[in-house]
Amino acid sequence: MDAQLRRGVLEICVLKALEKQDSYGYQIIKDVSPYVQISESTLYPILKRVCAAGYVTEYSVAHNGRLRRYYRLTEAGAARIGEFLREWEDIMRAYSFIKGEGR
Repeated sequence: MDAQLRRGVLEICVLKALEKQDSYGYQIIKDVSPYVQISESTLYPILKRVCAAGYVTEYSVAHNGRLRRYYRLTEAGAARIGEFLREWEDIMRAYSFIKGEGR
């Protein structure tokens, strides 16, 4: 898969993992991994980007004597998921054309 396309898809997968509830890094990896391979070295730069873009906020909670960083999807993040899904329809039309499938 093209690196830019993979990056975009992984970002949306991370946002989608946060749609139902706030979560932390290891849990996000567990939630996304059955669908697409993601590692810690991939996840944390994605989280940094989506936080900077305003799609996610972060906060810390004490857990077993340590602070655990949690991530929460924002309204902008939820809107980005919807935007991606609309864009994906265009991609699928192009995919059908490339495969030679008729209308």
